[in-house]
Amino acid sequence: MTKRNEPPDPDAITNDIRHSLRVLGLLHTLGKIDAHLAWAAHDKPAAGTLLARVLGEEAGHKLEHRIERRIRQSGLSERKTLEGFNWTFQPKLDKALVLELARLDFVRRKDDLIITGKAGTGKSHILKAIALSACQQQMRVRYARCVDLLDDLYAGLADGSYPERLRGWATVELLVIDDVGLGQVKKRENEPTAAHTLYDLIDRRHTNVSTALTSNIHLSSWGKYLGDAHLAVAVLDRLAMRGVRIDIDGPSFRQHVAQERAKKQRRPLPGDSSGPPRT
Repeated sequence: MTKRNEPPDPDAITNDIRHSLRVLGLLHTLGKIDAHLAWAAHDKPAAGTLLARVLGEEAGHKLEHRIERRIRQSGLSERKTLEGFNWTFQPKLDKALVLELARLDFVRRKDDLIITGKAGTGKSHILKAIALSACQQQMRVRYARCVDLLDDLYAGLADGSYPERLRGWATVELLVIDDVGLGQVKKRENEPTAAHTLYDLIDRRHTNVSTALTSNIHLSSWGKYLGDAHLAVAVLDRLAMRGVRIDIDGPSFRQHVAQERAKKQRRPLPGDSSGPPRT
Protein backbone atom coordinates (compact mmCIF):
# COMPACT_ATOMS: atom_id res chain seq x y z
CA MET A 1 0.00 0.00 0.00
CA THR A 2 1.32 3.45 -0.91
CA LYS A 3 1.97 5.68 2.05
CA ARG A 4 0.31 9.09 2.16
CA ASN A 5 3.57 11.07 1.90
CA GLU A 6 5.26 8.66 -0.50
CA PRO A 7 6.24 10.38 -3.79
CA PRO A 8 4.25 9.25 -6.86
CA ASP A 9 5.72 6.54 -9.03
CA PRO A 10 7.09 8.17 -12.25
CA ASP A 11 6.46 5.01 -14.27
CA ALA A 12 2.85 4.86 -13.10
CA ILE A 13 2.36 8.52 -14.05
CA THR A 14 3.85 7.91 -17.49
CA ASN A 15 1.57 4.92 -18.01
CA ASP A 16 -1.43 7.04 -17.00
CA ILE A 17 -0.38 9.71 -19.52
CA ARG A 18 -0.04 7.13 -22.28
CA HIS A 19 -3.46 5.71 -21.46
CA SER A 20 -5.03 9.17 -21.57
CA LEU A 21 -3.38 9.97 -24.89
CA ARG A 22 -4.74 6.75 -26.41
CA VAL A 23 -8.25 7.53 -25.16
CA LEU A 24 -8.04 11.05 -26.60
CA GLY A 25 -6.64 9.79 -29.90
CA LEU A 26 -3.52 11.97 -29.60
CA LEU A 27 -1.34 9.37 -31.24
CA HIS A 28 1.32 11.78 -32.46
CA THR A 29 1.94 12.97 -28.90
CA LEU A 30 1.84 9.37 -27.71
CA GLY A 31 4.76 8.58 -29.98
CA LYS A 32 6.65 11.64 -28.75
CA ILE A 33 5.89 11.38 -25.02
CA ASP A 34 9.28 9.97 -24.02
CA ALA A 35 11.08 12.80 -25.83
CA HIS A 36 8.80 15.40 -24.21
CA LEU A 37 9.41 13.96 -20.73
CA ALA A 38 13.16 13.78 -21.30
CA TRP A 39 13.18 17.43 -22.42
CA ALA A 40 11.10 18.44 -19.39
CA ALA A 41 13.43 16.57 -17.02
CA HIS A 42 16.50 18.24 -18.53
CA ASP A 43 15.27 21.80 -19.12
CA LYS A 44 12.73 21.95 -16.28
CA PRO A 45 10.38 24.34 -18.15
CA ALA A 46 7.39 26.02 -16.56
CA ALA A 47 4.18 24.00 -16.73
CA GLY A 48 2.72 26.37 -19.31
CA THR A 49 5.81 26.10 -21.50
CA LEU A 50 5.68 22.30 -21.43
CA LEU A 51 1.97 22.29 -22.23
CA ALA A 52 2.45 24.76 -25.09
CA ARG A 53 5.19 22.57 -26.58
CA VAL A 54 3.16 19.36 -26.37
CA LEU A 55 -0.09 20.84 -27.65
CA GLY A 56 1.69 22.89 -30.33
CA GLU A 57 3.35 19.82 -31.84
CA GLU A 58 0.09 17.86 -31.79
CA ALA A 59 -1.85 20.73 -33.37
CA GLY A 60 0.82 21.18 -36.04
CA HIS A 61 0.70 17.49 -36.89
CA LYS A 62 -3.09 17.48 -37.16
CA LEU A 63 -3.08 20.62 -39.30
CA GLU A 64 -0.52 19.10 -41.68
CA HIS A 65 -2.64 15.95 -41.93
CA ARG A 66 -5.78 17.96 -42.70
CA ILE A 67 -4.00 19.95 -45.39
CA GLU A 68 -2.70 16.76 -47.02
CA ARG A 69 -6.24 15.38 -47.03
CA ARG A 70 -7.55 18.57 -48.64
CA ILE A 71 -4.90 18.32 -51.37
CA ARG A 72 -5.67 14.65 -52.04
CA GLN A 73 -9.39 15.32 -52.21
CA SER A 74 -8.93 18.31 -54.52
CA GLY A 75 -7.70 16.25 -57.46
CA LEU A 76 -4.57 18.36 -57.93
CA SER A 77 -2.03 16.27 -59.83
CA GLU A 78 0.79 18.81 -59.36
CA ARG A 79 1.74 21.02 -56.45
CA LYS A 80 2.61 24.26 -58.20
CA THR A 81 3.66 27.39 -56.31
CA LEU A 82 3.94 31.02 -57.34
CA GLU A 83 7.51 30.98 -56.03
CA GLY A 84 8.25 28.55 -58.85
CA PHE A 85 6.61 30.68 -61.55
CA ASN A 86 8.94 32.29 -64.10
CA TRP A 87 7.79 35.92 -63.81
CA THR A 88 10.57 37.31 -66.01
CA PHE A 89 9.33 35.22 -68.94
CA GLN A 90 5.91 36.94 -68.78
CA PRO A 91 6.80 40.61 -68.10
CA LYS A 92 3.34 41.84 -69.14
CA LEU A 93 1.64 39.75 -66.47
CA ASP A 94 0.42 41.77 -63.46
CA LYS A 95 2.39 40.03 -60.72
CA ALA A 96 0.86 42.13 -57.95
CA LEU A 97 -2.65 41.13 -59.03
CA VAL A 98 -1.75 37.42 -59.14
CA LEU A 99 -0.16 37.57 -55.67
CA GLU A 100 -3.25 39.36 -54.38
CA LEU A 101 -5.47 36.61 -55.81
CA ALA A 102 -3.29 34.01 -54.09
CA ARG A 103 -4.31 35.54 -50.75
CA LEU A 104 -7.76 34.16 -51.63
CA ASP A 105 -9.82 37.19 -50.70
CA PHE A 106 -11.69 36.69 -53.98
CA VAL A 107 -12.75 33.24 -52.73
CA ARG A 108 -13.95 34.68 -49.43
CA ARG A 109 -15.93 37.29 -51.40
CA LYS A 110 -17.29 34.47 -53.59
CA ASP A 111 -15.96 36.12 -56.74
CA ASP A 112 -14.80 34.27 -59.85
CA LEU A 113 -11.61 34.23 -61.89
CA ILE A 114 -10.92 33.66 -65.59
CA ILE A 115 -7.38 33.40 -66.96
CA THR A 116 -7.01 33.36 -70.75
CA GLY A 117 -4.02 33.05 -73.06
CA LYS A 118 -2.46 30.68 -75.50
CA ALA A 119 -0.97 27.35 -74.48
CA GLY A 120 2.21 27.37 -72.44
CA THR A 121 1.88 30.87 -70.97
CA GLY A 122 1.49 29.72 -67.37
CA LYS A 123 -2.29 29.83 -66.89
CA SER A 124 -2.55 26.38 -65.33
CA HIS A 125 0.52 26.97 -63.17
CA ILE A 126 -1.08 30.05 -61.62
CA LEU A 127 -4.43 28.37 -61.09
CA LYS A 128 -2.87 25.26 -59.53
CA ALA A 129 -0.81 27.44 -57.21
CA ILE A 130 -3.95 29.29 -56.11
CA ALA A 131 -5.74 25.97 -55.58
CA LEU A 132 -2.83 24.66 -53.50
CA SER A 133 -2.86 27.80 -51.39
CA ALA A 134 -6.59 27.32 -50.80
CA CYS A 135 -5.99 23.75 -49.66
CA GLN A 136 -3.29 24.97 -47.29
CA GLN A 137 -5.86 27.34 -45.81
CA GLN A 138 -8.15 24.32 -45.33
CA MET A 139 -10.67 25.36 -47.97
CA ARG A 140 -12.62 22.71 -49.85
CA VAL A 141 -11.21 22.66 -53.38
CA ARG A 142 -11.79 20.58 -56.49
CA TYR A 143 -9.64 20.73 -59.60
CA ALA A 144 -10.38 19.22 -63.02
CA ARG A 145 -9.74 19.78 -66.68
CA CYS A 146 -12.91 20.96 -68.37
CA VAL A 147 -13.28 17.81 -70.49
CA ASP A 148 -12.84 15.57 -67.44
CA LEU A 149 -15.41 17.48 -65.42
CA LEU A 150 -17.95 17.27 -68.24
CA ASP A 151 -17.24 13.55 -68.71
CA ASP A 152 -17.89 13.00 -65.01
CA LEU A 153 -21.25 14.76 -65.19
CA TYR A 154 -22.19 12.91 -68.39
CA ALA A 155 -21.42 9.64 -66.61
CA GLY A 156 -23.93 10.73 -63.99
CA LEU A 157 -26.59 11.06 -66.66
CA ALA A 158 -25.90 7.46 -67.69
CA ASP A 159 -26.00 5.87 -64.24
CA GLY A 160 -28.52 8.14 -62.53
CA SER A 161 -25.99 9.80 -60.22
CA TYR A 162 -26.07 13.19 -61.98
CA PRO A 163 -27.71 15.13 -59.08
CA GLU A 164 -25.18 13.77 -56.60
CA ARG A 165 -22.21 14.43 -58.89
CA LEU A 166 -23.46 17.92 -59.71
CA ARG A 167 -23.89 18.69 -56.02
CA GLY A 168 -20.30 17.56 -55.36
CA TRP A 169 -18.92 19.96 -57.97
CA ALA A 170 -21.32 22.76 -57.08
CA THR A 171 -20.72 23.08 -53.34
CA VAL A 172 -16.93 23.26 -52.88
CA GLU A 173 -15.53 26.64 -51.85
CA LEU A 174 -13.24 26.84 -54.87
CA LEU A 175 -13.78 24.96 -58.12
CA VAL A 176 -10.89 25.09 -60.58
CA ILE A 177 -11.80 24.27 -64.18
CA ASP A 178 -8.67 24.07 -66.29
CA ASP A 179 -8.18 24.17 -70.05
CA VAL A 180 -11.57 25.20 -71.39
CA GLY A 181 -11.13 24.77 -75.14
CA LEU A 182 -8.48 22.06 -74.92
CA GLY A 183 -9.56 18.52 -75.69
CA GLN A 184 -12.58 17.15 -77.50
CA VAL A 185 -15.94 17.69 -75.83
CA LYS A 186 -18.02 14.59 -76.45
CA LYS A 187 -21.34 15.12 -78.16
CA ARG A 188 -24.00 12.51 -77.47
CA GLU A 189 -27.43 12.20 -79.04
CA ASN A 190 -30.45 12.81 -76.82
CA GLU A 191 -28.25 14.35 -74.11
CA PRO A 192 -27.67 17.98 -73.08
CA THR A 193 -24.82 19.82 -74.77
CA ALA A 194 -21.66 20.60 -72.84
CA ALA A 195 -22.96 24.17 -72.62
CA HIS A 196 -26.13 22.96 -70.85
CA THR A 197 -24.11 20.96 -68.36
CA LEU A 198 -21.59 23.72 -67.65
CA TYR A 199 -24.38 26.29 -67.35
CA ASP A 200 -26.18 24.09 -64.83
CA LEU A 201 -23.04 23.93 -62.72
CA ILE A 202 -22.02 27.59 -62.96
CA ASP A 203 -25.56 28.78 -62.29
CA ARG A 204 -25.67 26.80 -59.04
CA ARG A 205 -22.32 28.20 -57.96
CA HIS A 206 -23.05 31.79 -59.01
CA THR A 207 -22.74 34.21 -56.02
CA ASN A 208 -22.55 31.25 -53.62
CA VAL A 209 -18.98 30.02 -54.07
CA SER A 210 -15.99 30.82 -56.28
CA THR A 211 -15.06 29.33 -59.63
CA ALA A 212 -11.69 29.80 -61.35
CA LEU A 213 -11.11 28.84 -64.99
CA THR A 214 -8.42 28.90 -67.64
CA SER A 215 -9.19 29.02 -71.33
CA ASN A 216 -6.93 28.38 -74.31
CA ILE A 217 -9.49 29.84 -76.73
CA HIS A 218 -11.09 33.25 -77.08
CA LEU A 219 -14.19 33.67 -74.94
CA SER A 220 -16.12 34.37 -78.14
CA SER A 221 -15.33 30.79 -79.23
CA TRP A 222 -16.88 29.14 -76.16
CA GLY A 223 -20.24 28.76 -77.88
CA LYS A 224 -18.82 26.73 -80.73
CA TYR A 225 -16.67 24.65 -78.38
CA LEU A 226 -19.47 23.92 -75.89
CA GLY A 227 -22.20 23.43 -78.49
CA ASP A 228 -24.57 26.31 -77.67
CA ALA A 229 -23.70 29.97 -78.16
CA HIS A 230 -26.58 31.38 -76.06
CA LEU A 231 -25.81 29.21 -73.04
CA ALA A 232 -22.10 29.91 -73.37
CA VAL A 233 -22.89 33.63 -73.16
CA ALA A 234 -25.04 32.96 -70.08
CA VAL A 235 -22.12 31.11 -68.45
CA LEU A 236 -19.71 33.95 -69.19
CA ASP A 237 -22.19 36.59 -67.98
CA ARG A 238 -22.36 34.89 -64.60
CA LEU A 239 -18.60 34.54 -64.36
CA ALA A 240 -18.04 38.17 -65.41
CA MET A 241 -20.62 39.66 -63.03
CA ARG A 242 -18.34 39.23 -60.00
CA GLY A 243 -15.21 38.05 -61.73
CA VAL A 244 -11.58 38.97 -62.30
CA ARG A 245 -10.15 38.54 -65.80
CA ILE A 246 -6.46 38.02 -66.54
CA ASP A 247 -5.19 37.67 -70.10
CA ILE A 248 -1.61 36.46 -70.40
CA ASP A 249 -0.28 37.97 -73.61
CA GLY A 250 3.10 36.37 -73.94
CA PRO A 251 5.16 33.54 -75.42
CA SER A 252 4.88 29.86 -74.62
CA PHE A 253 7.35 28.79 -71.96
CA ARG A 254 7.09 25.16 -73.08
CA GLN A 255 8.10 26.12 -76.62
CA HIS A 256 10.97 28.13 -75.17
CA VAL A 257 12.18 25.13 -73.18
CA ALA A 258 11.89 22.90 -76.26
CA GLN A 259 13.86 25.37 -78.36
CA GLU A 260 16.60 25.63 -75.75
CA ARG A 261 16.82 21.86 -75.51
CA ALA A 262 17.02 21.58 -79.30
CA LYS A 263 19.84 24.11 -79.40
CA LYS A 264 21.82 22.18 -76.79
CA GLN A 265 21.29 18.95 -78.69
CA ARG A 266 22.06 20.71 -81.99
CA ARG A 267 19.07 19.33 -83.76
CA PRO A 268 16.06 21.05 -85.39
CA LEU A 269 12.60 21.01 -83.89
CA PRO A 270 9.91 18.97 -85.66
CA GLY A 271 8.71 20.92 -88.68
CA ASP A 272 11.75 23.18 -88.64
CA SER A 273 13.62 22.87 -91.95
CA SER A 274 16.55 24.83 -90.63
CA GLY A 275 19.27 22.84 -88.96
CA PRO A 276 22.97 22.35 -88.81
CA PRO A 277 24.60 22.70 -92.25
CA ARG A 278 25.39 19.52 -94.11
CA THR A 279 29.03 18.66 -94.61
